[in-house]
Amino acid sequence: MHRADHPPSRRAFLDATGIMVAAGLTAGCTSDSARPGRHAPTAAAAPTPVAATGRHQAGITLPQPAQRNLLAVVADLGAAVAPGPLLADLGQAIRALVAGTDPRLLGLPPGDLTVTVGVGPRLVRTVGASLPGAADLPRFSRERIASRARGGDLLLQICASDALLPPVVAAALLDQAGDRVHERWRQSARRGANVPVGNGLTAPRNPLGFIDGIVGPHTAAEQRRDLWLAGPPEVAGGTLAVLRRMELDLPRFAALSVAEQEAVFGRRRASGVPLSGGPVSSGPELGAKTPDGRYLVPADAHVRRANPTVVGAGLMLRRSYSTDEPAPGLLFVSFQNDLRTFTATLAHMDTADALLRFTTTTASATFLILPGFDRQRPLGSGLFA
Repeated sequence: MHRADHPPSRRAFLDATGIMVAAGLTAGCTSDSARPGRHAPTAAAAPTPVAATGRHQAGITLPQPAQRNLLAVVADLGAAVAPGPLLADLGQAIRALVAGTDPRLLGLPPGDLTVTVGVGPRLVRTVGASLPGAADLPRFSRERIASRARGGDLLLQICASDALLPPVVAAALLDQAGDRVHERWRQSARRGANVPVGNGLTAPRNPLGFIDGIVGPHTAAEQRRDLWLAGPPEVAGGTLAVLRRMELDLPRFAALSVAEQEAVFGRRRASGVPLSGGPVSSGPELGAKTPDGRYLVPADAHVRRANPTVVGAGLMLRRSYSTDEPAPGLLFVSFQNDLRTFTATLAHMDTADALLRFTTTTASATFLILPGFDRQRPLGSGLFA
């Protein structure tokens, strides 16, 4: 078993050193760099730390708003590896990394670092085939997914305001796991600047220019109903995550007029207001029509096809992150307490959603996000005691 305080591995050192050197070169070339006769730029306020322990894992509803940078690492466990000890080791390392006491951070302040850990359906089924998280995602249209990019046993979602942190933390956690895990795929991604959407909420724009993630389980009551698992006891306080990496046909979407782009989404591009009117934070009035009888929100608009009331499913806590590699696109992450919330929504979208014409999914996985943990309750101990 690896100790959480052993020296940094060569892999961690090389990953982090390369990033910090590149960052230093970039900082030295910016127009804001300090020069003789000029005032140095004012330092930004340090982000507020987020506790690693509690009833729920961090990185889902906390912090608010979510950090700008994400790295998702998907891995498999070796055939003879017991999940319980591995998860306990990872939880111990996460506490040290978030506290800033792990030397594998290489002196970087943890800031608002969060690490969220999930286990895949194969591992959940070893405990119980009827447990939440035991079902695999079905296949959908518009997928071009290599076998290595579908599914997986372990998710490490690493988020931070500081873009330097996620790869350094990933190197530390993979070093902690050692040869007990084998990485399948990873994806770095980032969110745009947040804009107000009403009711004290903010949301970023997605790579297509539209405000994203407006509707979701934002109140405590909505989160109890649609986000957090209430049981069985071994998973209570957890949730279910879906990850979908998509390539976007940006040139073809950009060739549309603004009105055509808005018809695809069902919202105004500049403001996020539904085409049926009303505040940004409200759902569209799907029955609203023009004087000549046309729906203000088109029949194939994304907000109609993905509308929870129309689908007959719960709310998803949705986040979209912009990606550059392996191709321009986005990483879609959703959290919900019933996998049907996602599968029924995408099945309904699959038949007629105008947005899907501009997407190709290249990676897909679902995970049971484990309940929160602390010193007395190691990560994963409820499920893999």
